[in-house]
Amino acid sequence: MADTSQLHVTVSSEAEQLILVDADDRPVGHASKASCHDGRGQRHRAFSLFIFNEHGELLLQQRSRHKRLWPGYWANSCCSHPRQHESMEQATERRLQQELGMRCPLRFLFKFEYQADYRGLGAEHELCWVYSGICTTPVHANANEIEAWRFVTPAELDREMATDPERFTPWLKLEWQQPHRDPAMPAW
Repeated sequence: MADTSQLHVTVSSEAEQLILVDADDRPVGHASKASCHDGRGQRHRAFSLFIFNEHGELLLQQRSRHKRLWPGYWANSCCSHPRQHESMEQATERRLQQELGMRCPLRFLFKFEYQADYRGLGAEHELCWVYSGICTTPVHANANEIEAWRFVTPAELDREMATDPERFTPWLKLEWQQPHRDPAMPAW
C-alpha cells in the first residue's frame, strides 16, 4: 500500500450544493450533499475517473473509513460531484487535484444512472459521467479522502472482483463491466 499522508485538507462537506437532474441529465434544482444521499437518494450528477499509469495499470483508491457511504471499500481512481454552478470539466479537474494531487487530460467515455443503498445509512442515486486518462505524475493522496491507493492491471482487477466482489463499491463494479470501456487506454 502506498503512503497517503501527503495531503490532509478537507475538500467537501455535507452542506455543499449538488446538481439534481432528471433521467435525461437536465438540471432540475440543487440540494445538499447530505440530502442527496439520505433515504434512497435523490438523482444527482456525479463523475468517476479511471486514471492509468504509463504501464497500463489502473489507480484504485480505498475510500476513507470516515466516509458516510462505503467507507473502506475500494473504488475507481477518483469520484465525486460537480457543485452548483460548476461545469463537469471544472469539477473533474478540481477533484483530481484535491484527492490525488495530480492533473491529466481526461477523455469522456459514457454516462449511466444507478441507485445503490448502503446498509440503510444512505444511498447513491447518481447520473454518473465516466472519464479515463493516463497520468505519469506521482500520486499525492489526500488522507482525509483516501485510506490507501494502489495500481493494478485490468486482469488483476477482474480476478479480484470475481473472487472478492464485496470489497468494491457498487459504482466501480458497474462501470468496470460497461461495454464502453476506453480502447485508447492501455490494456483496457
